[in-house]
Amino acid sequence: MEALNVKKTQYRVSDFVSWQKAGALVLSPSFQRRPVWGTGAKSFFIDSIVRGLPIPIIILRERRTDLATLEPTREIVDGQQRIRTVLSYIDSSLLGDFQASRDAFTVQSNHNKELADKTFEELPREVRQQILDYEFSVHILPAGIDDREVLQIFARLNATGYKLTSQELRNAEFFGKFKTSMYQLASEQLYRWRDWRVFTEYNIARMEEVELTSEFALLMLRGRIVGKTQSVLHGIYEKKDKEYAEQAEVERRFRIVMDSIDDNLGSELRSLPFRRKTLFYSLFAFTYDLRFGIDSSLSKKIRPKPISSQTVGAIKIAGDRIQQKEAPDNVLEAVARRTTHHGSRQTVVKYLHSVTRNGQAGD
Repeated sequence: MEALNVKKTQYRVSDFVSWQKAGALVLSPSFQRRPVWGTGAKSFFIDSIVRGLPIPIIILRERRTDLATLEPTREIVDGQQRIRTVLSYIDSSLLGDFQASRDAFTVQSNHNKELADKTFEELPREVRQQILDYEFSVHILPAGIDDREVLQIFARLNATGYKLTSQELRNAEFFGKFKTSMYQLASEQLYRWRDWRVFTEYNIARMEEVELTSEFALLMLRGRIVGKTQSVLHGIYEKKDKEYAEQAEVERRFRIVMDSIDDNLGSELRSLPFRRKTLFYSLFAFTYDLRFGIDSSLSKKIRPKPISSQTVGAIKIAGDRIQQKEAPDNVLEAVARRTTHHGSRQTVVKYLHSVTRNGQAGD
């Protein structure tokens, strides 16, 4: 089988601008998807360019030189939404089918406060230059390849080989304040997730630590322990996408609780059953309850209560008893069964409170 001759190169944003001005770029060939990115996705993309972060490869197909303009034509096989986004941001007149309701946007403050709400012309000169000079990695298919082959390539590009997780789907759908906050908080704790062995590298690659961080935020926002359901998590991402008034307080409390766990248990956590991500939720909820109260309001900043050394000792005792299967039957059943169910989570949290009060792992 003869290998396809694909040229691999880099083109600057300014190259795409020039081609579009010259009518030498086909943005929407028949096999491409229609533009569907929301303003959040577009804002996130421009911020990525400004920061110089890598983005997926753009795939073009060469076409015959236009006899009227004497310009070679290129059409986008994969990357239409990326190119449309940057062109519409730089100059809306570059898009012949520009619609303000669909295509107009600015960078959001949760992505980049310095650029927030500014048009391209309002950006500092050096930032505009950064955007225009940004280089896309580009693969160019030869002109001789026909539409059928392009469709087959396009299908391969979108066949991942595995089903996306619910959190990965949320990552692709939301780009607002709540999503940005959850990813920031989860990323800050990366060294702890690894040190405590709560998540493997594969778990982190599949965004499981972000999902758990989202559950902690939900705990604070609801003021009670809730079970893990994807519909509930999706709902909070949607509800808090544009307006997230509690953000600062949720972030502050999250960091305090994570610091408390690290200060009191540190590397010992890796030998306790609470390092399991399902049980770690109960440890976080218990610690949060001790420091702030699960049902406390987020409308005001409150001082966290201290955690005594006796309480830390009780957590370790409870962990050992769970590990040795010497905890009460209802606790062992909760641990063995659905620890993402709200009832099971409450059982473990109540057990930790019981051990703390009694100084022993009894009922």
